[in-house]
Amino acid sequence: MRPTYFKTMETKDVVVPLGRPREFCSDTALAAALRVFWIKGYEGASLSDLTAAMGINRPSLYAAFGNKESLFLKALDLYDRENSAFMSMALQMPTARGAVEAILRGALDLHAGHEGPRGCLYVTHAVACGKDAELARAAVASRGATVEAAMLKRFETAKAEGDLPAAMEPLGLSRYLMAIMQGMAVQAASGVPRAELEFLVETTLRMWPGH
Repeated sequence: MRPTYFKTMETKDVVVPLGRPREFCSDTALAAALRVFWIKGYEGASLSDLTAAMGINRPSLYAAFGNKESLFLKALDLYDRENSAFMSMALQMPTARGAVEAILRGALDLHAGHEGPRGCLYVTHAVACGKDAELARAAVASRGATVEAAMLKRFETAKAEGDLPAAMEPLGLSRYLMAIMQGMAVQAASGVPRAELEFLVETTLRMWPGH
């Protein structure tokens, strides 16, 4: 690409290189976008908020990530990779109660830990009500359904193995556990201290059927 020239007041030719696109780390930018979505929600996160946090301009955002919807889905994928690994590990515990304890303690660390915003990205977007948030709401609902299905399968196996009382309904248990996790996320986001949320975990475990 040829350089452009302009004349200085001394009439000397000065070479000025053409501007280059600003370079940035896409992983770092995506992590910054995730934090904005987590704190402000899909509807509350403006393009100005996102580009400012990511340290890029709008053309760079569009070139690297597509539109706002595409960026949100990529951020959601990152959230799953970084924050939901505890779920698959918990479901491999030898007992249903052990699995539940690992799930609840993992959720507690996620919602009220020292890293990242408090609360749950899924819960924040599950209650989004505007028309512009339909994609976000549908995306988190689909992923939430996948999590609940995995828990249901684990509890069905536990019941078949005698690890849960015969009278217990796996579907009811999975939805009960989802409700506890969602409530914990809402309370964490509203500022409830971690110690009080730990009490909720302990109470749930004392009430859990089986051993």
